Amino acid sequence: MEAVLTRHIEANAPLDLEAYRSLGGYRSLDAAFARKPEEIIEIVEAANLRGRGGAGFSCGLKWRLRGADAPRPRYLVCNIDESEPGTFKDRYLLYGGPHQIIEAVIVSAYALQAEKAVIFVRGEYGKGGHGLHRAIKEAEMAGLVGSNICGSGFDLQMEVHISGGRYICGEETAMLNAIEGWRPNPRHKIPRPSVKGLWQHPTTTNNVETLVNVPHILLNGSDWFRALGINGGCGPKLFCVSGMVHHPGLFELPCGTPARELIFEHAGGLAEGRTLLGFIPGGASTAFLLPEHLDVPMDFDPVAKAGSRLGTASVIVLDDTTCPVRVTLNLMRFFARESCGFCTPCRDGIPYLAQILATIASGEGRAEDLVLLEELSGIIALQSFCAFAPGAIIPLISSLHCFHDHYESHIDTGRCPFDAVNKSGA
Repeated sequence: MEAVLTRHIEANAPLDLEAYRSLGGYRSLDAAFARKPEEIIEIVEAANLRGRGGAGFSCGLKWRLRGADAPRPRYLVCNIDESEPGTFKDRYLLYGGPHQIIEAVIVSAYALQAEKAVIFVRGEYGKGGHGLHRAIKEAEMAGLVGSNICGSGFDLQMEVHISGGRYICGEETAMLNAIEGWRPNPRHKIPRPSVKGLWQHPTTTNNVETLVNVPHILLNGSDWFRALGINGGCGPKLFCVSGMVHHPGLFELPCGTPARELIFEHAGGLAEGRTLLGFIPGGASTAFLLPEHLDVPMDFDPVAKAGSRLGTASVIVLDDTTCPVRVTLNLMRFFARESCGFCTPCRDGIPYLAQILATIASGEGRAEDLVLLEELSGIIALQSFCAFAPGAIIPLISSLHCFHDHYESHIDTGRCPFDAVNKSGA
């Protein structure tokens, strides 16, 4: 597949406005302004563009549910706050293609008739955020952002907000609190942000990868977009691959590409003599999959049918020299550190799960610890305020099921069996 989203990405020297426009940048604005906003929503919905930030919800349907009669002002928030281990696709778009993001936000804001757009950037991506701010100023000077864009009568204010640097800020409502200057705790989901979001005004939030697809759909059509996918998938997809592979990195491939092709062809496969133990298909908050799932198409529904989620399509590969108990411990320590601390089950429960895991990983665990982990996980997931804790629990529960023998081995032998494997250089 010819690159679409990364075609004009220059990671070390992002294109300025003149260079981007010389390659066809901002052409989608004319295509957008020639249509009614509801027509654009229909085109995006027909393309079956699903959210690339993790949830996989229909972008067009999300826009439609906001309602054409929503009161003003209306906001669009572009989320570039990816913070999970192994997820780095949004960083690539931010650092390498700021004008592509701006174009996507303009077209999407026009479809939503949003007068204000906020691009929320991960705190650790500050340099990229400042580069995006400069690109917005370039666009303003050229009449592409601000009042009466390209003589269309459409006005749009656009700004960059740099996150405080916490993972929880990527949660939709916590992000809104962060933008408003409050502590980034998640809000109640009722009323929805599309009804009362930023400063109690209708707000639509989308991941940056989702939005950068929109100009291409508008220029090339819904049928074109759907045809780019394979095995039932639609459009291009950015995949992050890390872990025990020869060539970790970011790959733009058809949505629906089998996991086997992604890992063994594009990411170079495993070291000689190694075998696959398992892999995480969609980022740190998704369930492990096993070698038997290698032929699953990397698309939302097939991965869900296999027992996990496509999530951010960030694949972490484990080979037979990788201790799955320690991998799970690393993930749980991450989630324990990143809890916002609002509710007790999450604030105190996840660190306790990590503590139990650390005991098992060191060879000091007991058989009853495995039962305790499962029972506590269920309680924490049910009693927590938002989706953070249930998401954190997913890799733990799946690890206990997929790699149960490894947990028992740690307990029975009183040590990590992978220490001997790695010391031998196997």
